[in-house]
Amino acid sequence: MKIYIKKGRPFSLMLLLLIGFLAGSVMSSCEDDSDSTGDSPKIEYVRVTDPLASDSLVVRAFLGNTIAMVGEGLGDVVEVWFNDQSAKLNKNYITDETIIVTIPNVIPEEVTNQIRLVTAGGTEYTYGFEVQVPEPLLSSMKCEYVPAGGVAIIEGNYFLGDENKPLEVIFPGNVAAEVESYDVDEIRVIVPEGVGVGPITVKSMYGSTRSSFYFRDDRNVFLDFDQTFGAGWRNGVTQGTSPDGVSGDYLALTGTIGDWGWVEDNLAMNLWAPYISNPLQQDPLFDLGDNALADMALKFEVNVVNPWAVGYLQCIFTGSDVADGNSYYNDMELGRALWRPWHENGEEFQTDGWITVSIPMKEFRFSHDASINSLSLEYPGDFGGFTFFVFGPAMDPDLEQDIFIAIDNVRVVPR
Repeated sequence: MKIYIKKGRPFSLMLLLLIGFLAGSVMSSCEDDSDSTGDSPKIEYVRVTDPLASDSLVVRAFLGNTIAMVGEGLGDVVEVWFNDQSAKLNKNYITDETIIVTIPNVIPEEVTNQIRLVTAGGTEYTYGFEVQVPEPLLSSMKCEYVPAGGVAIIEGNYFLGDENKPLEVIFPGNVAAEVESYDVDEIRVIVPEGVGVGPITVKSMYGSTRSSFYFRDDRNVFLDFDQTFGAGWRNGVTQGTSPDGVSGDYLALTGTIGDWGWVEDNLAMNLWAPYISNPLQQDPLFDLGDNALADMALKFEVNVVNPWAVGYLQCIFTGSDVADGNSYYNDMELGRALWRPWHENGEEFQTDGWITVSIPMKEFRFSHDASINSLSLEYPGDFGGFTFFVFGPAMDPDLEQDIFIAIDNVRVVPR
């Protein structure tokens, strides 16, 4: 900055004015805690945020990746755009030399292959950078058991295709299926004839992915209500119609209950280790293989026929010594999972047909009333038997409902 001294002005006055000017500048600087220099922004390079790979420079990254932009004059930046998508900024991750930002996990409509910076004063700067779309992400199927000719729904992300490379779905047995419709996070596909058991493959214009889940998963099934049943005081009521089963007969939990109602005969099923004589069932009920217990999940197909907002579906594994009694139903030290979608959603729950429920083994940590959530189970000793029991509070203490929960294909498989 140039300071002009008017001719004839006493030097002492000029010095006083200069000192005052500098003091004001210092005070202004002290009051502004921003790292900004006011310079036009400039990106010199982009790197990953992993401290162990901080010297790895990148010219492209996937949607959802976090990157660090390094340059100068970045402290005034208030907007960062990747193509036509604006990123969410955290001022704690912005300095004059660096901006740490996560690329929006949204597929752009207009691809510019540029990062665009906008400062508070409206100055813009662009930097060449390619945002890549990942290969398909397959998170789950709405129902893993669907008959031939039925519509299976695959849920995930990055489901994209075009005329030159249409979206494809391949079922076990290398059988291609007809895609009925899809959007970026859901595919509706018609299940072909003659498919086997195993993973599903989805091919998009950006790559191919094989699912971690199995279609018609038959691994570690210890209750299918066609060949394997309950064993104990209450083997469970089974049926195959009204509604139709998802794969043969199923367990039908039915009964009218209210707040903490106890309707054990019709709303419970026991599989007690000392009563097991079926060679298709074993103690423990499932094999871990090479997996840790934390890597497994309890899965089953379920059809909630009537609106449901009373009681939790208590999913209880029991040891080999548990039999001839029901005191473990409310044992405060026995961890179990509580499937209670009505409680989590805050409204009555009902399915439109069959769905697959997946409960990670880490969720077997609750007491029967959910007042304790730090319990745990150990393999193999705690996995000799199993119980379903609808028991718990109601959404409204005065509410009473006619419960109908159909269950099939109970299994423990890798997540």
